[in-house]
Amino acid sequence: MQQSGLWLTIVSCILFMALVAYISYRKTKGSTSDSAGYFLAGRGLTGTVIAGSLLLTNLSAEQLVGLNGQAFRANLTNMAWEVTAAFAIVLLALYLLPKYMNANITTLPEFLSKRFDEGVRRYTVILFMLGYVFVTIPSMLYSGALAVLKLFDVPSLLNLSYTQSVWLVIWVIGIIGAIYAIFGGLKAVAVSDTINGIGLLIVGAIVPILGIISLGNGEFLSGVETLTTENADKLNAIGGPDDSVPFGTIFSGLLFANMFYWATNQYVIQRTLGAGSLKEGQKGVIFSGFFKLLVPFFMMIPGVIAFHQYGGELKSVDLAYPTLVANVLPSYMNGFFLAVLLGAVLSSFNSLLNSASTMFAFDIYKTSINKNATDQQMIRVSKWVGTLIALATFFISPMLLNAPNGLWDLIRKFTGFFNIPIITIVLMGVLTKRIPALAAKVVVIFHVFAYYMMVWGFEQLFGLTVSIHFIHIYGILFATELAMMLIIGYVKPRRTAYQMPHNPSVEMTPWKYAMPTSIFLFACVGQTYIVFSPIGVAYTEGIVSSYFWPATGVLALLTVVCILFSLRSWNEKYMKSSSFGSLRQKGKNLKEQWGSSSSSDQVYPSQNSNEV
Repeated sequence: MQQSGLWLTIVSCILFMALVAYISYRKTKGSTSDSAGYFLAGRGLTGTVIAGSLLLTNLSAEQLVGLNGQAFRANLTNMAWEVTAAFAIVLLALYLLPKYMNANITTLPEFLSKRFDEGVRRYTVILFMLGYVFVTIPSMLYSGALAVLKLFDVPSLLNLSYTQSVWLVIWVIGIIGAIYAIFGGLKAVAVSDTINGIGLLIVGAIVPILGIISLGNGEFLSGVETLTTENADKLNAIGGPDDSVPFGTIFSGLLFANMFYWATNQYVIQRTLGAGSLKEGQKGVIFSGFFKLLVPFFMMIPGVIAFHQYGGELKSVDLAYPTLVANVLPSYMNGFFLAVLLGAVLSSFNSLLNSASTMFAFDIYKTSINKNATDQQMIRVSKWVGTLIALATFFISPMLLNAPNGLWDLIRKFTGFFNIPIITIVLMGVLTKRIPALAAKVVVIFHVFAYYMMVWGFEQLFGLTVSIHFIHIYGILFATELAMMLIIGYVKPRRTAYQMPHNPSVEMTPWKYAMPTSIFLFACVGQTYIVFSPIGVAYTEGIVSSYFWPATGVLALLTVVCILFSLRSWNEKYMKSSSFGSLRQKGKNLKEQWGSSSSSDQVYPSQNSNEV
């Protein structure tokens, strides 16, 4: 890159990032003085902001680099991690979110302390913190650094070795992200995420379009034809037993892994807990599911294009996306791309950092160290802990330099240490009333040892290979741990049945169109798999097979029928719910007029929110 082009890239990148920072500052000025403002954005986030924040929190350089690398190496089977998240997203929106908001919690471990005890709270905090510090945050920083290094050739520009460059970029990205998370709180993170999310969508669309044009030697339609007729099996998302994500895993471990991420992961649900109402929270969550459907087009098709362009030439599969971007993106857009890329990395990093420091403040400091902590003390402790966590991850991230088989598989395997026990405990916590805290503690300890032995331990210690895909191991352990909790609950149940708390601090009327929108989301998931299947664009004897349009028509018909049925049944329930809520509100107003209102009147009625 020429010196003038480099400076243009750097200056335009800084200007865009400065604009995002200024808008975030203006939107959050004076709103982080108390714990609700700092940790939950004052419980005033709208559905649009929640969806934008979830988009950028979830879609980072980890996906841009990792998923495109897997598409370059194999096919589109890894899209299952993203597309099938819709099922977990709907579970959160329609079932778990009303329960979380009714309980008026700030963190998931806080919810578990109410359901089980403080011991379970500490166990889950430890799992979350170890997972964030040693797996999730380092992988995001490293993948972002990798993309920046390839795009701008930092080693040559600064006369540094590759390893030194990785360290430098990780520290620069990390420090900027830490400033957002530590000093701005959740609202600053959410606002910056929304702005950067728009940029990510723009860049995400431009790169595959330019890549297809390049593949077609300047003609878009010619590039599409090449993509869909030559090595069409690269576009197949129906995985076989030898693929990274065999199709059967979607219905076993992958389902529960996505449930963990979207329904119990602190740095995801913290955005929904900051919603101004249940309706806005449900809108934000469900809308984010539609964004997930763009992943195959934005974050995997470029990897397939890179295979056609550079197959066999790249040293690492994780270089597929950065190489394509460097070759097809116009130089005048490099600054904008760099700003969006950094924004995506910063979003995921500062979101995780904010969530980790929130859990420490609420679930460790306030419960075990200073039970009478003020809001200012909580915020101050959160900032110090966030700083320490950030520094730790700056040293851990470069250790991923030698990740085998690409970054993506490595991250997914290590995530298995903490995702399955947490989702198991949460589901058993909300679905049962007498399972004791002992069952949750046993499951956590058992899972860590059992998962290690099945994935690595038997081979490392005894030379025995467990020929079961690690995602299927997720499912096996989920079923095993579910049974363990039920057995312990039967043998040694709680003395008293647990009652879900009801103390919401926001309006709890559900979104009227949550169910039909969820059905349409499921239909879109099905259509995505039809498109990227052997009867769709992965058809080897043409662009699509003769079964493609009939399958699409049947799916569309079923979708319309289900939506019409849901609207009819939902309208009846919604009208009853609204009438009931109106009567309660009138009763509350009368009580206030007669001067008999109490502190319990300061919460909003549930209006059957748990029956969504």
